[in-house]
Amino acid sequence: MTDTWQAYGETLTSRLLLGTALYPNPNAMQESIKASESEIITVSLRRQSPEDGGGESMWQFIRDLNKKLLPNTAGCHNAKEAINLAKMSREIFNTHWIKLEVIGDDYNLQPDPFELVEAAKILTDDGFAVFPYCTDDLVLCQKLLDVGCEVLMPWGAPIGTGRGIMNPYSLETLRQRLPNVPLIIDAGLGKPSHACQALEMGCSAVLLNTAVAKAHDPILMAIGFKQAVEAGRASFLAGAMPERQSASPSTPVLGTPFWHQS
Repeated sequence: MTDTWQAYGETLTSRLLLGTALYPNPNAMQESIKASESEIITVSLRRQSPEDGGGESMWQFIRDLNKKLLPNTAGCHNAKEAINLAKMSREIFNTHWIKLEVIGDDYNLQPDPFELVEAAKILTDDGFAVFPYCTDDLVLCQKLLDVGCEVLMPWGAPIGTGRGIMNPYSLETLRQRLPNVPLIIDAGLGKPSHACQALEMGCSAVLLNTAVAKAHDPILMAIGFKQAVEAGRASFLAGAMPERQSASPSTPVLGTPFWHQS
C-alpha cells in the first residue's frame, strides 16, 4: 500500500518539499525539482513578481513543472505585511495555500511568535490554508493550532545554516504531544542525513531549499534528499531497535564451549 500523508485535505506521496530560489540557473532548479520527485514547491511573490513581468523566465520554468504551489511571505516582519502579501499571492498564484513567514530577528531569521499567531488567525478566518513557519516551541505550536492552522512547520535550525536538527528533544516532544498534526521540518537542514533523522523521528515531511540549490551538484543532491526521506520514513514505520547501555551479541552462543568447562 502506498504510504501517503494529508495536508489540508490534499493526499500527498512525496515527503520532500523544495524551494525555487538560489539555484545557479533556472534549468538547474527545474531539473533538481524533477529529480526530487517533490509534489509541492515553494515560490516567493517578492522574488518571482509575475504580476508585473518580473522574473518572467523563472516563473515560466516554475509553471512548466506543474507542481502544487506553496507561495510564501518571505521578507515580512509583521502581521500586516504578511497578510497583504498572502492576499496578493492568492490572486496571482491562484491558490489559498500560504507558507506564513513573519520574521522577528534579522540575524537568525527567527519567526516572531506574536505577529505569527495574529497573522495566522486572520488568514485562516479569511479561508487560507496556513502553513506557519515557526520555532519548535510547544506552546507556540498549540496557539497556532488554536487559531485554525492544520499543519505546523517548525524549524530544525535557523534558515540557511545547514546545521541540521539542533533541538531533537523539542521536535520529539511536538511529535508526541501532537501525534495527529502534520509536522514539516522547515529550515536549517543541510545534508540528506538531517532529513532522514527528521523522518525517523516521525515528522511528516521536510522542506528545504539552500541545501539543494547551493550544493555543487544540485540535481544529485536532490536525489540524495529524496532517498534519505524514503529511508527515514521506512525506519520510522519499521520501528528501530531500542538503544542499550551494554553490548548484546547478534549471534548468541548455545551452551558453554568445552574449553570453558571445568
